[in-house]
Amino acid sequence: MVKKGTSSILTYFTSLLFAIMLFGGCASIQTPQGGPRDTEPPKMLKMEPENLTTNFKAKKVVIEFDEYFKLQNEFKEFSVSPEMAKPPILKPKGKKLEISFPDTLEMNTTYTLNFGKSIADVNEGNAVKNFTYVFATGPQLDSLSIKGRIINSLTGEPELDALAFILPINRDTLFGKSRPSIYTLTDSSGNYSLNNLRKDTYRLYVIKEKGGDKVYQQATDEVGFLKDSILLTKNLDSMNMKIFKEDATDFRMLEKRLNNDGSITFAFNQKLRKPQVTVIDPKAIDASKKYRFNKNNDSLKVWLTDLSFDSTKIVISDEGKMLDTASFTRGKKETYARVLTATNNIEGRAINPNKPLRLTFNFPIDSVNINKITFLEDSVPKTDFTLLKDTSDFLSYTIKYPWRAKKSYDIKFGAGAFTAIFNAKNKEFNTVFELGSKDDYGTLKVKIVVPEKDKSYIVEIVDANKSIVNTIVVRQDTAVNFSNYKAGKYFIRVTYDTNKNGKWDTGNVKLRLQPEKIWNEPKELSIRANWERNEIITILKQ
Repeated sequence: MVKKGTSSILTYFTSLLFAIMLFGGCASIQTPQGGPRDTEPPKMLKMEPENLTTNFKAKKVVIEFDEYFKLQNEFKEFSVSPEMAKPPILKPKGKKLEISFPDTLEMNTTYTLNFGKSIADVNEGNAVKNFTYVFATGPQLDSLSIKGRIINSLTGEPELDALAFILPINRDTLFGKSRPSIYTLTDSSGNYSLNNLRKDTYRLYVIKEKGGDKVYQQATDEVGFLKDSILLTKNLDSMNMKIFKEDATDFRMLEKRLNNDGSITFAFNQKLRKPQVTVIDPKAIDASKKYRFNKNNDSLKVWLTDLSFDSTKIVISDEGKMLDTASFTRGKKETYARVLTATNNIEGRAINPNKPLRLTFNFPIDSVNINKITFLEDSVPKTDFTLLKDTSDFLSYTIKYPWRAKKSYDIKFGAGAFTAIFNAKNKEFNTVFELGSKDDYGTLKVKIVVPEKDKSYIVEIVDANKSIVNTIVVRQDTAVNFSNYKAGKYFIRVTYDTNKNGKWDTGNVKLRLQPEKIWNEPKELSIRANWERNEIITILKQ
């Protein structure tokens, strides 16, 4: 039997235990509320010895940050100039970074420790950019600087995070072989600044790299440079450079592949001028081959209609000169999966009223069964349409018809309507659309005034995405109509075609050649729907 007092005590402790469990349980399941995502890199609080110290005699440098950090890609990002036989040792200790020097420092020398983007916060990886520590073992610091701006040759826009660097003239042979020790990254305006430089003769470069190793790779990176070397005796401003993608000087196949549908794909590192493709083994199948170079002539697709060979050899040539050969082997029992598909030029659900409907296939077409095509206009069958093979592109067909406004069209292509090589047939597919209104399109009439007669200028119309819409070559004052353009923003870009070959020629680092100059007309040429705009474009003298 429990006494009254004891019962009260038990009730009290039971209630207390229940409350603890209740609040404890609530606390355990409640999700903590996080703040905004951290986008700031670590901030430097203190340096010992201080940055820009002269008569430096310390054995190590300690840099303190406002948060915990990590070192990332240290061997790619960190450098010291001038180089040491034994590089400095970086060791994080809490929020501090210790840099020790195992090698003896030279007397009366200014050293620059460039951390690149090696210091980043632990959680988000926000990196400190262009962080340097400079000291001198003598009474004076090297204090010369080089500043400038980097823009893109094609667009004229500033380049962010391009790597600007110098190489002493006696080390210029290391370009493209090892990373520089004196470098900096451009800001959002394309500006760069190389500081604490000694008097010397330098080469000045910039690269926009893909690999992050700070070594120029012609196949992937963009590059820019000053043509002449610099004798640095005073601070230099406006050392501006333009970056470009350098054309490869030596031809190379980037890809050669026998696909699982029997076609052969090639990709090159150059844009060829007048390319040719020839099957030299077995020679008998050369005449029946079909092939298609892309617009830039830097890729190729080949269809060999006779696949009875065990091996084949194909030659790629340009302007009559053999560039390379490629060999392929196949098993006689090897089979291929082929699906005939088509794309069209319908924009959304509307067809441009100034262009025919175009179908482009992934295989060359051998025959068409017109009886398997059903053409409906507002659900009413029609037969007065015309299907024509495109004479300029053997993969394409056009459908011509007196399209009518405010009518809906539904074209059904039944299974087997098209038969391609290898007897590949299409599955049933529908194309549904309506005629676009002519009121949605406008015309731009431009009078182009050239600065010098008989010189060549490549005039390109580019849209708001910098995609090329149209290209013409002019050598005298010319009036041009750019008709039936979709309403939107357009710009004009002019290449000074110095060698009159009708294309933009990039520069060449080895030959110290700059790319052909490009002028981007700053005026925005907006085309309004159902409107005709007249403009005069006066090309600036080079």
